[in-house]
Amino acid sequence: MARASRDKGKRGELMLRDVLRRHGWPGAERGQQRHGGPGSPDVRGGPAGVHFECKFVEALSARVALDQARADAGEGEIPIVAHKRSREPWVAILELDALLELLRERELGRLLR
Repeated sequence: MARASRDKGKRGELMLRDVLRRHGWPGAERGQQRHGGPGSPDVRGGPAGVHFECKFVEALSARVALDQARADAGEGEIPIVAHKRSREPWVAILELDALLELLRERELGRLLR
């Protein structure tokens, strides 16, 4: 991988880390970058049970990126691809079932308040 590409990936991971910190996960940090797999998410210390795959690229194959996140996620973790293009907001890519489960939990939490 070219150095410029690695540097851009690192910048994306640091930006995602900062987003997570602003949203209430102060322990978010870049993950270990030596190996893929559950022990080395791109960003760790965010929401419990989530495996983030960070993509800071202009063009993205969503299915390929989600397949990578699925392969690297640990047992019981929700694989999420965080994707950012230059000068555009972050988007999240995840399986619809996982999104609906999260929304159901949110809705139930509001009903219990």
